[in-house]
Amino acid sequence: MFESQNGRGALLAGGLAAILASTCCLGPLILVAVGFSGAWIGNLTVLEPYRPILIGAALVALYFAWRRIFRPAGVCKPGEVCALPQVRATYKLIFWIVTALILVALAFPYVLPLFY
Repeated sequence: MFESQNGRGALLAGGLAAILASTCCLGPLILVAVGFSGAWIGNLTVLEPYRPILIGAALVALYFAWRRIFRPAGVCKPGEVCALPQVRATYKLIFWIVTALILVALAFPYVLPLFY
């Protein structure tokens, strides 16, 4: 499903799932911190029941991306995207950014009560 030649699809799916998983909790806080307000912000909690599913999807996508990105460069054929060092380094950086997003989505509901 997420098997592309370079892991780009899995990274995209993982990042999107991480953002959606944290929308219910982190989204309203960020909007209020930036200065937005209104009753409509409370509607963002509608995604809360889907949070475990979205986090699971993010972890599965992250696994497939890890499998494609961190494989040995010798497995790639010459001229493929995965054989280029700059592309591999960029994908690894994006992978760790997506991983951080997923960790925030996982930890945010448990850390947030410490600040109130």
